[in-house]
Amino acid sequence: MTDVGNTNTVIGIYEGEDLLKDWRLGTVKARTTDEYGMIIRDLFSHGGFNMDAIDGLIISCVVPPMVNMLEELSERYFGIKAMVVGPGIKTGMPILFDNPREVGADRIVNAVAAYEKHKCEIIAVDFGTATTFDYITANGEYAGGVIAPGLQISAEALFQKASKLPRIEFQKTKSVIGKNTINSMQAGIIFGYAGLVESLVRRMKKELGSEPMVVATGGLAKLIGPETGVIDEIDDDLTLEGLKIIYYRNK
Repeated sequence: MTDVGNTNTVIGIYEGEDLLKDWRLGTVKARTTDEYGMIIRDLFSHGGFNMDAIDGLIISCVVPPMVNMLEELSERYFGIKAMVVGPGIKTGMPILFDNPREVGADRIVNAVAAYEKHKCEIIAVDFGTATTFDYITANGEYAGGVIAPGLQISAEALFQKASKLPRIEFQKTKSVIGKNTINSMQAGIIFGYAGLVESLVRRMKKELGSEPMVVATGGLAKLIGPETGVIDEIDDDLTLEGLKIIYYRNK
């Protein structure tokens, strides 16, 4: 299972229903098929896995220029024609969107996993390059959502546009009121972003007139989620689980 985002690429190995191992890499568009192939070969070797033992591969990718490279990598290094999440693939989920082709593959994958696991009305929040909020109805329909600038994008914009402000590590501070520039920025970014998440979830619930479950995933979910008061569950493997489900629905 491979999920390629604008910032990170997550690779997971499943045996049946069990996730055996996963890795998170930086997404580098300029890397060639062979460069990625060597990286994956090293990861497999270090983890004690045999590439020849892989009998299926599914890809979710929101970086269009990389799709052909990934398909080539699958055939060259695994001898497998990869499934690619997109038009024509069976997700088992109706897409109630003006143009279903506009919905990012990762958003559909997260929605499928969240609904399959909980079987209820749900909002799936993914803290990625962009932070997405996806609403799934009680009947298992993808019914739209929200896209906001991601935490890293927000912090990078602050660094680039304000000459005297440095790049900072994402870290929760003891106090909202900072006593130095670094802590002031950390408080503003972490607690400010938590406020954004909290506000959007509450607005979605008010508009819906209901109380859907809220599940969060993505690299920064564990940092921001506990600060919001609106996240019911954090699931690090939500996207990989969705890929697994869609893979078996198309075998």
